[in-house]
Amino acid sequence: MRPILVTGGGGQLASALVALGGARVVRVGRPEFDLERLETIGAVFSRVGPGVVVNAAAWTAVDAAEGEPEAAMRANCFGPGELARLCGAAGVPMVHVSTDYVFDGLKGGAYVETDATCPGAVYGVTKLAGEAAVLAGAPMGVVLRTSWVYSTVGKNFVRTMLGAAAKVDRLRVVADQVGCPTSASHLAAAILAVMERIEEGWRPGYGGVFHAAGTGATSWHGLAEAVFEVSGPLGGRVPVVEAIGTLDWPTPARRPPDSRLDCGKLERVFGVRLPGWREGVAEVVGELMGVGRVTALPG
Repeated sequence: MRPILVTGGGGQLASALVALGGARVVRVGRPEFDLERLETIGAVFSRVGPGVVVNAAAWTAVDAAEGEPEAAMRANCFGPGELARLCGAAGVPMVHVSTDYVFDGLKGGAYVETDATCPGAVYGVTKLAGEAAVLAGAPMGVVLRTSWVYSTVGKNFVRTMLGAAAKVDRLRVVADQVGCPTSASHLAAAILAVMERIEEGWRPGYGGVFHAAGTGATSWHGLAEAVFEVSGPLGGRVPVVEAIGTLDWPTPARRPPDSRLDCGKLERVFGVRLPGWREGVAEVVGELMGVGRVTALPG
């Protein structure tokens, strides 16, 4: 079988896809493959000759994007659009990873794919533009919106909490933003399952936008507490986690206050449902603490 081209270099999702996808996965990243340099995209695509493409590369520095909107647009829209064009020309399916930040978070309930988008930050604006570019360029294009991704590698909230706990006795964590924490490993497994269905034969219903996030929801404060519920019994330091509001932790980019994603369409079409977010936290924290898989606490 032809290779699976995975972009994103050493990022969380690309690393998880390599770990789960086996020898078929060809992972590429900067400087060889750079979404901001369109000429590198075509060169890598021609060299690899993929049967499927997963675009896990993106500009993910949410706050930095506010000051560099052009660069963020190149990485999150123009680059993915060029990759989609190549996929379309070659008849290759493409899975593109997007974000819950395309929503303003004011619905008051979990978002479905047909809900109106209204990003409140440059990052979300550029990712939404990227979705449109991918679907326009790749007839066999699948956009997966996900949320609050974490893993054992890279910069993410779970690793940040464990690192901070080793240094301080009290943490202040935002409690009025709600989302669906997603294990990169669980998301990678879902992507591979989607690709398996696609490779069995493309169907019209497979194209378009889907939500793919950890099952269940919590706040950043709730996620922090869950991290320490797992790490504490394993010998980790457990700080006091103080609940604060968004206004107490100002950032350049506006975050959606409630970006829960309804992932029912993914299950109906592809038969794929990600595990509960607590299960993912337990697995990742256990690995980071050096004890391997840990059973999630109930709740």
